[in-house]
Amino acid sequence: MDSSKLENDLISEIKLTPIQAKTYLLITWYGKMSSSQIAEKLKISSESAQKTATDLMSLGAFIDISETEFEAMHPRFTAVNMYRKMCERENIEFKRNKVVDSIGVILEQPYDDARTK
Repeated sequence: MDSSKLENDLISEIKLTPIQAKTYLLITWYGKMSSSQIAEKLKISSESAQKTATDLMSLGAFIDISETEFEAMHPRFTAVNMYRKMCERENIEFKRNKVVDSIGVILEQPYDDARTK
């Protein structure tokens, strides 16, 4: 699986920052994590991990389990939700985006696998 292509798609189509894209993929791929776990895995500060995860919640990607624990919502919904919100922010007409749809499809299996171990 080429995560760099997914990362680039998240950055170019949904306008996530590189660290938001990495964080989104990390939690979608491996399941819920605390901000300190995110920080450790991505080699960033806990503060940066906390802020990024909180930002991703407001973008419609994550739900908070607790103040410091975050979980991704199902990727088929989140990719489109994040894209819809980006369209609203950028005043772009929201219409079907095949790249965004494919992000959800590609991430569905690893998302389900991480939650049925």
